[in-house]
Amino acid sequence: MNDPKKSINTWQANFYTGLAIVLPVVISIAIVKWLFGTVANITDLLLFFLNWLPIEPRWIYVNGQNGQMLLHWSLLALCLAVGLITLIGRFARHYFGKKLIQLMDYILFRVPLLNKIYGTLKQVNEAFTSSSKSSFKQVVLVEFPREGMYSVGFVTSEHHEEVQARTPAKVVSVFVPTTPNPTTGFLLLLPEEKLTRLEMSVADGIKFIVSLGAVAPAFAGGARAPVPPAAVMAENQALEAAAAATIAEAAAWKSEQKD
Repeated sequence: MNDPKKSINTWQANFYTGLAIVLPVVISIAIVKWLFGTVANITDLLLFFLNWLPIEPRWIYVNGQNGQMLLHWSLLALCLAVGLITLIGRFARHYFGKKLIQLMDYILFRVPLLNKIYGTLKQVNEAFTSSSKSSFKQVVLVEFPREGMYSVGFVTSEHHEEVQARTPAKVVSVFVPTTPNPTTGFLLLLPEEKLTRLEMSVADGIKFIVSLGAVAPAFAGGARAPVPPAAVMAENQALEAAAAATIAEAAAWKSEQKD
């Protein structure tokens, strides 16, 4: 006769194993579906001209009247949006395109309330699309929120004219995200010597944070971790003190031998 407790434990083990396999797939599909639906609500507006064509609404909309479009129309609208964005990007790389963008910026920055929103979004977009090698491309280890406790962060900028003019050491901006939601966090201005630069990529760093540290990137190197300069200085001072004490003892011993 089978032990009921053993059967329940076996069922639980099988269930949790299956859940661990199925849950990521279901969540990924749900996120993709939600993202596509959100984007489609905007891109579907590009097909406004369908209402002017001799096409029955039941061949356009899901409910046969209005609202959400059928899948093939949404895919067509998405492709059309990608094409338009590509054309805008190509046009913006030329002289007249740049002048037109400057004119648009000038107009939007003169509109009350809208100028604040547009300016903030533009700065965030420039920060994430910057070609600078020091922007959102370096993973570092910092002592935060207190000494002896380490957190993973991302270098966002290494150029601060005013801050640099008021501090003796070179200061670096480091964004320390929260876990498991990396879209919020803390902005730290730290001396460069306080950073421990890691070899992991930004993608691996984000995975490490989102997974609560469970997904750690592989590290091929076996070298000893770099010691912070403060620790190196303290160690050198200790060695110098020990050497001085040894020399003093040796001198005292020689003096006693002469006596």
